[in-house]
Amino acid sequence: MASTSRTRTGRGRGRGRGRGSGSSSLPPPPSTLPLIIEEFFIVVYEDPLVKKALPKKFADYLDGQEPAKVYLRAADCGPRLWTVEVLFDGQGRMYLDKGWEKFAIAHGVDFGCFVHFKYEGDDVLTVKVFDGTMCRKYYYSDDEDTDDESDDDVKPCIHPL
Repeated sequence: MASTSRTRTGRGRGRGRGRGSGSSSLPPPPSTLPLIIEEFFIVVYEDPLVKKALPKKFADYLDGQEPAKVYLRAADCGPRLWTVEVLFDGQGRMYLDKGWEKFAIAHGVDFGCFVHFKYEGDDVLTVKVFDGTMCRKYYYSDDEDTDDESDDDVKPCIHPL
């Protein structure tokens, strides 16, 4: 019969108990952690082209900065920034308004889409769009122009075949 003796590595037993100092390795309670909201998503349940409410926690994270506009950058779609005006309702809600419609058309935002936002700082949000099957829509851009202010036409990113 083969020997089955093993040396004890400490894995799996006694986890969570510190040796020596007796100090706890538990993180501080959530109420003492700083509020950092860098990523969030919205689900498009209504007309995808009308203003979109962003989560209240994200508006709270901006801590009264209330930018007049944000700049949306589609992930994997070149350097183009889409300027979108922002509205605040006085009750802590933040909305993407003028400019959202162009972005939504160009990136195929439709009913049932999940739209993921990542705050990059300096009022820039990187955006990923997922369709109703929870699959990400990938796009690329052949547009070298990064200034959408002078361009009234929507130049969509192109969905690869």
